[in-house]
Amino acid sequence: MSSPVLRSVHVHPVKAMRALTYAEAEVQPWGLAGDRRWAVVDAAGKVVTQRRHPRTALAAAEPLPGGGIVLSAPGHPPLAVKVPHPSATITVDVFDKPVEAVPAGPGAAVWLSAFLEGDFRLVHMDAPEHRRPVDPAYALPGETVSFADGYPLLVTTTASLDALNSLIARGDRAEEGPLPMNRFRPNLVVGGTGPWAEDDWTRIAVGEVTFRVARPCGRCVVTTTDQLTAARGKEPLRTLARHRRSDGRVLFGQNLVPEHTGTVRVGDAVKVLD
Repeated sequence: MSSPVLRSVHVHPVKAMRALTYAEAEVQPWGLAGDRRWAVVDAAGKVVTQRRHPRTALAAAEPLPGGGIVLSAPGHPPLAVKVPHPSATITVDVFDKPVEAVPAGPGAAVWLSAFLEGDFRLVHMDAPEHRRPVDPAYALPGETVSFADGYPLLVTTTASLDALNSLIARGDRAEEGPLPMNRFRPNLVVGGTGPWAEDDWTRIAVGEVTFRVARPCGRCVVTTTDQLTAARGKEPLRTLARHRRSDGRVLFGQNLVPEHTGTVRVGDAVKVLD
């Protein structure tokens, strides 16, 4: 077996929208630079995810200098959105927890409402260092997260995906496989491990940055969503439920919390520290 190495790096500028792939990324205390600093909210102020709105997978956001983004989606003209001035915030609902965020201008709301066919607006997390704490049951004091589901980063391994796809191929929905890694929307993808090796990690180093492994990642219906078409199937949840169930959750990948800042690069050695 080869030594573990960082194979790819992924950033999601807007929560639930398409991932961007980079050769390197800066690690900040709350996640990769630019990852999920923006989110879409509905008329009730709830943050939109692919759970209820799989169509968001078809939209993309490209970063602009200064933190702004350009929104794009099939059938809709691109829209440049500047970082809104944090003079006034609104309270949004992130998995039933209140979080302060800064609303973008009305142009973004018009664009999103047309694309998602409803009443939606765009918000920005202006101060991730204190807006949203990591679940205190799995965090140290002061640790925060962006609009990611719960933790600053998610790591997956290619060997575990290969093992999962082998299980799918032997199951009753074999025609749905093999699945690509983008179904799991990770930040870091590691190669050169054994299948499910990440189950035993508690602390790792990726190049110059060390991370605490907070907990395994429980998976939801988003993983059944084709990230290129927004169509849904049954896998991988069907197979994960048979082979990767623990405490009522089905698992794939590990949630990470950075121990310090730095830069991670494709090709970096990955070392298991504990």
